[in-house]
Amino acid sequence: MSNESAPATDATDVLPASQAPEASEAPVTVVHLLRHGEVENPDGVLYGRRPGYHLSELGRQMADRVAEYLAERDITYVVSSPLERAQETATPIAKGHSLDIATDERLIEAANVFEGKTFGVGDGALRRPGNWRHLTNPFRPSWGEPYIEQVVRMMAALSAARDAARGHEAVAVSHQLPIWIVRSFAERRRLFHDPRRRQCSLASLTSFTFQGDRIVSVGYSEPARDLVPAHLRPGAQRRFGRGAVKGAKGFGA
Repeated sequence: MSNESAPATDATDVLPASQAPEASEAPVTVVHLLRHGEVENPDGVLYGRRPGYHLSELGRQMADRVAEYLAERDITYVVSSPLERAQETATPIAKGHSLDIATDERLIEAANVFEGKTFGVGDGALRRPGNWRHLTNPFRPSWGEPYIEQVVRMMAALSAARDAARGHEAVAVSHQLPIWIVRSFAERRRLFHDPRRRQCSLASLTSFTFQGDRIVSVGYSEPARDLVPAHLRPGAQRRFGRGAVKGAKGFGA
């Protein structure tokens, strides 16, 4: 099993070798789930699925860095969440491989009742007692799309990308929480987790290797690690606006 505090690059076996098909029996396909780059968000809101949030200049540099990292890979299919920040992250990769960008709604950010709000005690959504009811069940979670629903749609998106790039590699651009949840499912970890310990940094690649239709390993890499601000790296305590709650990044990005 993978450890959330593992190094920036690692790989985790998902199937025991005795259960994995022989290489001669099924083609090997790799689907890279790519988290988008940094977003321009001067007001510090939880943007979630809201339209109009684009990559910052640093975010565009991150996207270019990932494109360079993947330039020599056998990428035959690029697909993205419909949100602007994901489409913009996919653009240099698709251009580098002379591919069009497909769009898959199943790769979208997790739904969240706090979208469009700052998430803080003193000046954010938590200052209103009416919002406290959304925090009653972190196991589901009660503030947004259930984890199991994220698993279902993300596994379907992974399978579609695998089929489109059968025997080659695909890049699917998505968002931190859905990527982490589907990785946790594939690696047989519980879905409830400490958001500060997600191993899914900005512009990171969570790579699923399939033999035939089965996931046989999961790898992780951070091509743009040196560009990610320290406060946005896994384990950092992120703030959304003044008075924000520590670790508030658990609500999606």
